[in-house]
Amino acid sequence: MPLWQRRWQIAPCAPPLWFERYPALHPRVLQILYNRGVTSPEAIQAFLAEEGTLESPWRMAGMHEAVFLIRQAVMHHRPITVYGDYDADGVTATAILVQTLRVHGADVRSYIPDRIEAGTRLLVTVDCGIRALEEVALARRLGLQVIVTDHHHVGPALPAADVILNPRRSECAYPFKDLSGAGVAFKLAQALLRVNRQTPLPATQGDLREEELLDLAALGTIADMVSLLGENHVIAQQGLREINAARRPGLAALMQTANVQPGKVTAGTVSFILAPRLNAAGRVGEASLAFDLLVAPDLSSALPLAQRLEALNRERQELTQQVQEASRRLVLESGDDPPLFFAAAEDFPAGIIGLAAGRLVEEFYRPVVVVERGEPFSKGSARSIPEFHITAALDSMAELLERYGGHAAAAGFTIRTELLPELQARLTALAREQLAGVTLMPTLQVDAELPLAELSAELQQALAMLAPFGYGNPEPLLVSRGLRVLEARAVGAEGRHLKLTVTDARERGRPWSAIAFRQGDWLSRLPSRVDLAYNLTLNEWNGQTTLQLKVQDLRPAE
Repeated sequence: MPLWQRRWQIAPCAPPLWFERYPALHPRVLQILYNRGVTSPEAIQAFLAEEGTLESPWRMAGMHEAVFLIRQAVMHHRPITVYGDYDADGVTATAILVQTLRVHGADVRSYIPDRIEAGTRLLVTVDCGIRALEEVALARRLGLQVIVTDHHHVGPALPAADVILNPRRSECAYPFKDLSGAGVAFKLAQALLRVNRQTPLPATQGDLREEELLDLAALGTIADMVSLLGENHVIAQQGLREINAARRPGLAALMQTANVQPGKVTAGTVSFILAPRLNAAGRVGEASLAFDLLVAPDLSSALPLAQRLEALNRERQELTQQVQEASRRLVLESGDDPPLFFAAAEDFPAGIIGLAAGRLVEEFYRPVVVVERGEPFSKGSARSIPEFHITAALDSMAELLERYGGHAAAAGFTIRTELLPELQARLTALAREQLAGVTLMPTLQVDAELPLAELSAELQQALAMLAPFGYGNPEPLLVSRGLRVLEARAVGAEGRHLKLTVTDARERGRPWSAIAFRQGDWLSRLPSRVDLAYNLTLNEWNGQTTLQLKVQDLRPAE
């Protein structure tokens, strides 16, 4: 049942006037900007600027009120708890606010799983809370003031908090709606620091620059897979510079244990190396460990925490593989080809089910729901494909759920266990209805088709101007057709990867080195001529840097 073919969607060429309007920019860069929807002169200038401009935090609805409540709490020595989610976005958001509030002299503590510290008077949520109507109502009944900061999609009703910061609110005029949880926390930190710079609180301890928090904001932004366009592009770009400077002891320790060299960190490094280690703590039950690492005061205290995270990440990898394989068996044993995969078991850890669901989406290109079955409640995590908005699907059956929330491609929920069969049946029926007649095949969005003769160091440098790359701003994907295979061999453990040397079949061009990760199975059936979809990258090996094609997909040439 796994799908091995992918559709190549070639972006339409921008109109000639588009290229004439910006003669100083490389035509391929202009084409990709056009593909990304970056089309106004102001947007292009901001996107390509080395020092992009961040929006004013005061444009976010509720910001003045949130700053007032927090400063009042600090001045009157009222304990503040910052309540964050378990994932990298939530942990970085928590660290941003705790570090900021400590500088203000606040009596602040971070969220501890399953309970709020006694004595709390002001509760500030980060990366959560926008759909927590009952929980916020309970906090208010207990006499707490509540500030909700979140970035998830807003439900039909808002929680009865004192203040809500969420750029997705319909009444919020903030110009950029796709901030991460860490991004929203950073905007609140910005506002607090700017006010305190003008009117310092009596208990202020030391100085903290906004820029010192950008490493955390970038970590959360990249890890949460929000679009790296608009203000997120600026946050990621400037934050990566802070990360590469390795001034934060916790990040320096994390990079050291993960064998990541400061100065070489990209958005991909964050996504595939650093963020999974931060996520590992919450996923296997030690949520505070990642937070403690990020706010560690020095390297000596940070290194043991980073080493513990490294061990937890290995455990997380093993658990994810086990849940993924068990979920696959549950689905395949039915013998059907369902439009939506649904797997539930008592031994699925709640912190792992989302990762397993994501892996199954990659493997089968179907919406996937994986559930930790419990009594009386079960917790589920869903991952989806662009053709099926999973949170909208849950909206349509909200009466079954105790709580839920998420995005188009990911959601989490809690449900009474006896209602699981009905949820499965209704989700499957809805997926069957919405996906009827749709060819379920992953699509590669190709930015441009060109001959190998056009590739050069100049082109690679021009494309690098568009970094950092990530969700919403992927690394430019190019296609070259009819290439002659000069050499092919399997490399890596068990020959999992395919190493190629190719050249234009119709031209006497230079040979190009190409690497196709996890595509070693092509070796026994590789034709003499191929079409390649690839990224033009730099390969550093033995002190030498060369251009290389990183192959995302290949086909026999037509």
